[in-house]
Amino acid sequence: MGLVSLFFPWGVLLQAAAMVHFIRRRPDTVWLWVILFLGPPGALFYIFMEVVPDLDLLRQSLEGVRRRKRMHHLEAVVLDNPAAGNWEELADLYLDEGQFARARACYDKAITSRTDYPDPIYRRGMAALFQGDFAAAVPDLEYITSRDPKYDFHRAIALVAHAYANTGQFDKADTLFQRATEISTLSETYFNYATFLASQNRTVEARQWAERILAKKPTMPRYLQRRERLWFRQARALLKRLPPAESRSG
Repeated sequence: MGLVSLFFPWGVLLQAAAMVHFIRRRPDTVWLWVILFLGPPGALFYIFMEVVPDLDLLRQSLEGVRRRKRMHHLEAVVLDNPAAGNWEELADLYLDEGQFARARACYDKAITSRTDYPDPIYRRGMAALFQGDFAAAVPDLEYITSRDPKYDFHRAIALVAHAYANTGQFDKADTLFQRATEISTLSETYFNYATFLASQNRTVEARQWAERILAKKPTMPRYLQRRERLWFRQARALLKRLPPAESRSG
């Protein structure tokens, strides 16, 4: 009994730590029952299977700290040396940090003297797209794909399709999405296409493409499942918003 009392608080802390990670990362729901009903052994098993592999996120967090430090350094550098390369590197850092408006402003300065170099133009288009300014994204993404339809491993053409879908150019969007999904297996592309199909009331096809995202999960290594977790969540959410499969013929 004394031994149980000794380890009891540590078992509770183990379960609490596992629950915090579960809430933040939202892995498969079955893990919730493992943590709750198997007690500390279940929490320990969860930590071994889910938390330990996620230590890679700690490395990413440290990279984020270094990235922000470099960003602050470049913010000072461009005041004295506004070279296109410095502006482009700063823009890339802003883009990685999700500061899309700042990224676009920096790409504008980088592109001024090197308009033939595709990467900053492409990334400026991406920044506009992720900011929700689809109309501004179209010219940059069109410029890139007109020069190289395979740019960024075919992701560029899928992003153009997404921009078309959100600017009322539905026929163009459908054509490019079909081209993109013939050669790309990116969950981002599948999800954007499914969302477009849903907006066009093509719910059967929308459901099929959302289900394709989820169908990839069982054959994926666990580290890839972690990277794709956001898309799995979004695909499930989209499927919940669509009419039930049994009512599709109505």
